[in-house]
Amino acid sequence: MSNKHTSFDTQVDPHEIHLIVLTGMSGGGKTVALRALEDLEFYCVDNLPSALLPQLVNAVIEGSSTHRRIAVGVDVRNRGADFTHMPAVLSGLASAGVQVHLIFLDCRDEVLIKRYSETRRRHPLATRGLSLADAIVAERRLLRPLMAIAEKVIDSSELNVHQLRRLVATGYAQATEGLTLMFQSFAFKRGLPLDADFVFDARCLPNPHWHPHLRPLSGKDAAVREFLDAEPLVGEYFTDTARWLDAWLPRFEQDDRSYVTISIGCTGGRHRSVYLVEKLAAHYRDRHEGVLTFHRELE
Repeated sequence: MSNKHTSFDTQVDPHEIHLIVLTGMSGGGKTVALRALEDLEFYCVDNLPSALLPQLVNAVIEGSSTHRRIAVGVDVRNRGADFTHMPAVLSGLASAGVQVHLIFLDCRDEVLIKRYSETRRRHPLATRGLSLADAIVAERRLLRPLMAIAEKVIDSSELNVHQLRRLVATGYAQATEGLTLMFQSFAFKRGLPLDADFVFDARCLPNPHWHPHLRPLSGKDAAVREFLDAEPLVGEYFTDTARWLDAWLPRFEQDDRSYVTISIGCTGGRHRSVYLVEKLAAHYRDRHEGVLTFHRELE
């Protein structure tokens, strides 16, 4: 590979750049994983030819002094030669100092077939006249060189989209600067989240559920937000919660923690907890690069 593809005329140290390349089986969850990284404020591009990776890295770091994290999706929609050249391209970037991570999203064949049947999507290789089963076999053969050099292989066969999203976000939160925060809402009637570091109970707050016009809505809807904004007790709860987190989250950062999950529950997980999660996330995005939200009962 020529030096012009791996030298960077920029004030940014290439060692500060994280490039995550997502590839794997179609239907294995690459899009979900890419969105998880986008939530972590990675600069994300899908379906980029491998030859353009060095130019993308150069363009991103020259165009903005704030971007240090890039995620690129690569799949069988790319030309076959891309998979042959990809190892050399990634090696060249790594030699130039870029922190390169290759993630392969795998999935068992029978699960892939079921997913395609349920969504009624066409496999990218089905346009060649192959059956779905034969297309999956052909795809595995094409992607085998990338799977062999992947830093991490994630089998999504037993994961739903939310578990996969969380797994990717947790695994690469360390690429962000400082502490990454996951705010999640849940319903107490369905049990506590198993991954929570902190749990706050919002069941003491006024409940929009008892107002028929608000019941079908969620804490993301303007009418519910306006109702809760008007309640002094809700404002007091938010202020006290944010004050407590402000006092204790820095202790986690000092302890080299990269990821903390804050769970807020109410009875049904639709109104009060969702509202508070969204408001807290907006509050902390001004001071943390990685702030994620997850609404268990809505998603």
